[in-house]
Amino acid sequence: MPNRKISHDLKLAALRLHQHGAMPLSDILQCLGISRMTFFRVQKIFCETGDVVKPQSAYRGRLRIQNHADVHYLIELIQHRPDWFLNELQGLLERNRFISVHYTTIHRELLRAGISLKKFRKVASERNEDLRADFIRQMARYEPEELIFIDKASKDERTPVRRYGHGPRSEQASIIGPFVHGKRLSAVAAMSTDGVIAGKVVLGSFDQVRYIEFIELFVVSIWLVNLLSGLNYYVQLPLCTRWPGKHSVLVMDNARIHHGEEICELVMQHGASNSMTTLDFLL
Repeated sequence: MPNRKISHDLKLAALRLHQHGAMPLSDILQCLGISRMTFFRVQKIFCETGDVVKPQSAYRGRLRIQNHADVHYLIELIQHRPDWFLNELQGLLERNRFISVHYTTIHRELLRAGISLKKFRKVASERNEDLRADFIRQMARYEPEELIFIDKASKDERTPVRRYGHGPRSEQASIIGPFVHGKRLSAVAAMSTDGVIAGKVVLGSFDQVRYIEFIELFVVSIWLVNLLSGLNYYVQLPLCTRWPGKHSVLVMDNARIHHGEEICELVMQHGASNSMTTLDFLL
């Protein structure tokens, strides 16, 4: 008789029919379609366990090579330095925990522990936590309407190419894209609670001369063409106000072109010429 799965209730019915003497054993086996060897094996299991099926063992499969302490050691390594390669973790386990496992086993254990592969968020090593805390305290005294945030961005021919995509398992996903930088465009913008209030795009990169020009012509003041009198000439209108008024605090990052006496003098100069006190200037 070929091997087949016999249901739980069918095994139990065979035992009960035989126990109550309802039918001869040969008729029971013929009606239910089971062999004599299977019947007596089920009967033995029932006598030993009280059920017609063996209970599943709590230790299924072979024992794991890595125990809880080994996995905890891996997690501590990842927390201390998240850029380990799997082969490096493999070597550390072999030297420090005396365990020889394949790097795929390490990968599965990390996934089981809730640790997955991610793209890094790069943090500057030059960052000073004391200065950051001081900056947060200083910013707390300003209202949101007083702030103007200035930042830059740039793109070239490689920027639109996406870094992540989808593909079949065990196959590398490919995309066609340029490897040459090509034409580079740089943009700078000033944002406040009103949205983008000033912006400029240049071909190439921003240097300090271009940045100072943007601050002078688009941020602390704005130059407009006056057509009311019939003459085309430019008039200078203040974009910032006196502190603690609206748009009275300039906030920018710590880029090198943001440093220099020229920018500070420019802000102070336009503040005086437009009947404003000196604007607060934060890096």
